[in-house]
Amino acid sequence: MVAFGLQIFFFSGSLPLARNLKEEIFLMKSAQETILSSVNECLEACQFMKTTESIAFMAQVAAHLANSFLSGNKVLIAGNGGSLCDAMHFAEELTGYFRHKRPALPAISLSDSGHMSCVGNDVGFDQVFARGVEALGKKGDIFVALTTSGNSQNLIEAVAKAKEQGLYTIGFLGKKGGALKDLCDLCWIVPGFSYSDRIQEVHMAAIHIVIELLEQKLFQKENSESFLTDSKPRDPEYSGA
Repeated sequence: MVAFGLQIFFFSGSLPLARNLKEEIFLMKSAQETILSSVNECLEACQFMKTTESIAFMAQVAAHLANSFLSGNKVLIAGNGGSLCDAMHFAEELTGYFRHKRPALPAISLSDSGHMSCVGNDVGFDQVFARGVEALGKKGDIFVALTTSGNSQNLIEAVAKAKEQGLYTIGFLGKKGGALKDLCDLCWIVPGFSYSDRIQEVHMAAIHIVIELLEQKLFQKENSESFLTDSKPRDPEYSGA
């Protein structure tokens, strides 16, 4: 931004967006209203995580994952679009690091582009995740579906395949839960938002809390803040996650 007298310019490349102070004040006021409205929506969405059902869900997910890992099993995670990015984020926090150095945990996001393009091209996109579950899932594993609608057919097919193969199924859902609310063994619905972004933000916050609980359950000694393998907290520059 450059100011000359009453002229204030924001540069995008070489072109000013505001021609004068009055226009700039209008643009800033409009942006402020949008930002504050969005922040308030974020806070409203996060408040839902404090409900009894949300707390119970996060605790149960952490317990199921911990029991699966202790039994030598793994978790498969899938979603579409931004939710697939969240699935990858979820998996890397387990295979990599979260807040502390500790043993890696077995997690796979079903996001391989070669697999997805192969199955999508040969038999259809509805089967991309089910085929991944068929290849990688075994009895005792967990399958996690991330979806803001609960109606993605490829996730419905994946949950059906997971149950067929003896996997425990968990759904992070939104809106009214869609078809998956009646199909998953355990599910959580973030209601009240018509857009996916607010729901995904809450899903990711809940996922982080689940991983925090997991690290406590699996690697902290009883009545101690020290972790079993390395008590030194993760360096802030360990990961960009």
